Amino acid sequence: MYQVKEVSELSGVSVRTLHHYDNIGLLQPSKVADNGYRYYNDENLKQLQQILFFKELDFSLNQIKEIMDDPEFNQKETLMNQRHLLEKKKHRLEKLINTIDETIDSMEEGKNMSNKKMFESFNMDDIKAHQEKYAKETEEKYGHTDAYKQSKERTSKYNEQDWKTIQEKSHSIYTRLAGLMDRSPREHEVQSVIGEWHSLIHDNFYECPPEMFKGLGDLYISDERFTKNIDQYGEGLASFMRDAMHIYSEQMSK
Repeated sequence: MYQVKEVSELSGVSVRTLHHYDNIGLLQPSKVADNGYRYYNDENLKQLQQILFFKELDFSLNQIKEIMDDPEFNQKETLMNQRHLLEKKKHRLEKLINTIDETIDSMEEGKNMSNKKMFESFNMDDIKAHQEKYAKETEEKYGHTDAYKQSKERTSKYNEQDWKTIQEKSHSIYTRLAGLMDRSPREHEVQSVIGEWHSLIHDNFYECPPEMFKGLGDLYISDERFTKNIDQYGEGLASFMRDAMHIYSEQMSK
């Protein structure tokens, strides 16, 4: 049996992240002692390894949980599929590395690479298709709402510097909240930063009354794209923000 700290040292996964995996039912310890200490067995370690493989392939935690909770889940078969996907990722990375090498060579030789050669390893058609698909889904899902129309109208007037400022503020808020995840979402410091987040949305995108702000927090969990984007700052940050935004919305309503 392994204590959570030992599992963290073995895997490189933080104790806080392991606690989060337990809380959402993704990786639950085989035993929890009366004093609250978590203990993991060898089977838990195999499950964690599988989770890390999925994460390396950019699966969201919700997707991983859905796969591993499936009654027909087969560990060996899944590992074989993961290997196949990792091989494809390896091939793509090798192409990107090769493009970097060719770019360096062309710079040293004073030659210009063709535009096609410069970007062929990025598979821009796939990226463009994904962007168009996401834009279409967003329009279909939210296009009829006043918030979407207001946001579209405001952002259409923004220049590059406006977007840079918004991005820097967003990055700062995400980073500070990630550093506060060991606190209660009710704490003043957490609520103060969430207040900044509300102001950022309200001032730059659309009017955001309490119920809408609360619903936005729910969206950070229900829409995996939001979850993935936010959780890159810290595993479980989307869930933490949702809880803090609910509390902030309740205070706004009083």
